[in-house]
Amino acid sequence: MEKPLDALDALEPALLWHHFRELSRIPRGTRNEAAAAAWVAEQGRRLGCAVAQDAAGNVLIRKPAAPGREHAPVTALQAHVDMVCEQNEGTGHDFLADPIELVRDGDLVRARGTTLGADDGIGVAAALAVLGSGELRHGPLEVLVTVGEEMGLTGAAALRPGTLEAAYLLNLDSGKESHLTIGCSGGLDSVATRQVGLRPASPGRVFRRLKVSGLKGGHSAGAIDLGRGNAVQLLARALWTLVPAFDLELASLGGGDKRNAIPREAFALLCLEPGREGELRAALAELEADLRAELGGFDPGLALVLEAAAAAGQAVMEPREARTVVGFLYALMHGVIAQSPLMPGLVQTSTNLAAVATRSGVVEVAMLHRSSVASAKAAVADRVAALCELAGFEVRHSGAYPGWRPEPEAPLVRLVTDAHLALFGRPMQLRASHGGLECGPIGAAHPGLQMVSFGPDMWDIHSPDERVSISSVASFWTLLGAVLEAV
Repeated sequence: MEKPLDALDALEPALLWHHFRELSRIPRGTRNEAAAAAWVAEQGRRLGCAVAQDAAGNVLIRKPAAPGREHAPVTALQAHVDMVCEQNEGTGHDFLADPIELVRDGDLVRARGTTLGADDGIGVAAALAVLGSGELRHGPLEVLVTVGEEMGLTGAAALRPGTLEAAYLLNLDSGKESHLTIGCSGGLDSVATRQVGLRPASPGRVFRRLKVSGLKGGHSAGAIDLGRGNAVQLLARALWTLVPAFDLELASLGGGDKRNAIPREAFALLCLEPGREGELRAALAELEADLRAELGGFDPGLALVLEAAAAAGQAVMEPREARTVVGFLYALMHGVIAQSPLMPGLVQTSTNLAAVATRSGVVEVAMLHRSSVASAKAAVADRVAALCELAGFEVRHSGAYPGWRPEPEAPLVRLVTDAHLALFGRPMQLRASHGGLECGPIGAAHPGLQMVSFGPDMWDIHSPDERVSISSVASFWTLLGAVLEAV
């Protein structure tokens, strides 16, 4: 049963929950987190710690060691202060002005109608609670609270080399208590463009819209190895066969949206002889059956639909150029390229054919490449560039951020897993993320820094269903303290 906000006062660890509640009062969506970062800095000053803030807005707080621990290695606690802002329809929340309304529901804390911000407000609150605790026998501490994590890791990417003095870094931005994250992928965007020649559609023809829909899509990190269909590539496959077979004229292409999402829908605007429409529909039905059989249970909802289209006077691409564009999309890589040799089941390298659009005679194709190995990520970009050169596309790469290569045998990994086993009697599962984490750019700026990431159980982050387990936060706090005392 739901309990009012003041019910959080009774939760343990009390100092952690106090900081989380106070932080939740401050609007802190990405690019609007300056007030929250200033609040974090003020908490450090209030405790008498050394505080610095860089030009990007990141806050660095330093606290001396507890008596007798002065010679321990410096340990950094790291979390990000910004949050994703989503709300249910009709909630009426103003993320620029309103506090997050916290609700306790049994063992869970969630928000009323909005994202909770436990990602990564719990990490920030835990780091501040460590600074304020007089009970932990920790060595020298650094607390790094970054900005801009949710939109490109911009705060972490802006860190200057040598900002941290730490030998060990504990990233407090993971959402499963039993997992220890020890690696992540880096990313790189590629955008390919090509100007195509246009001409009037042939007289007597009709326009139709071929739509690929019904696919699951998903995040291009977590879902890239689930066998799901890519609507843009499936559309290209259909056009590669159907355009010459039915003498179709191609006017435009579109599909996909976000660079980090597998496209669920795509379409092509086509011009055809009206007398062959029935034959084309029959061919589409046969192709749909083949594709459904190939995808099987991975993506059973696939549909190829030919729709009416009001496009009188619409120009079409020159046939040879249309063939080049379709062939380019069909030949582009998508999906898993390599598995990790260090961690079974982990995707090491992948690429996502994310979106295609046609604007004023220019075809634009967006891709996102990921790898935990920098050279492999660069190789994928080079392969795309080579194909672009062959197909007459220009390509630009941007938005690069580094990965974090897993080191399962690193001393810090053993220290944390040993502490967890001693406390809870069960081992942690080592995992790596195929998405990006701030450990990537932080590690690139601090060669040799040993890093791990852990946190309490959370569910449905980045959505209004986001929630965090109260009992898991208590376990997370216990583990964090034990690790700091063992360093």
